[in-house]
Amino acid sequence: MIQFGQLFNHAIPAIESKRDEFRLYGYSTVTSEEIWKFCIRRKWRKKNIEQMPIHEIVNGILRLSAAEFMTFTQIEEQRDANWFSDLHSEELQLLLSPNSKE
Repeated sequence: MIQFGQLFNHAIPAIESKRDEFRLYGYSTVTSEEIWKFCIRRKWRKKNIEQMPIHEIVNGILRLSAAEFMTFTQIEEQRDANWFSDLHSEELQLLLSPNSKE
């Protein structure tokens, strides 16, 4: 059985191939780490990754579509975004207070 830390090293050729494919489609900022993170957090979230055969891991990476990856990435960015980070506390208070008048 391969330990979790070694899985990335074994899968790196498939991950880099997928990254290069995404770059051909115009997604030039996608990194190998982002692809790996997607697979762990989304594709294999209900599986014990350490018990998966390496061919199943490689197959999962190579079957990943750009649309599937980009949809996940956009949703994650929206979840993590702080929509009010540019507002000062006074502006935020005015925005959230329906009874206040200027």
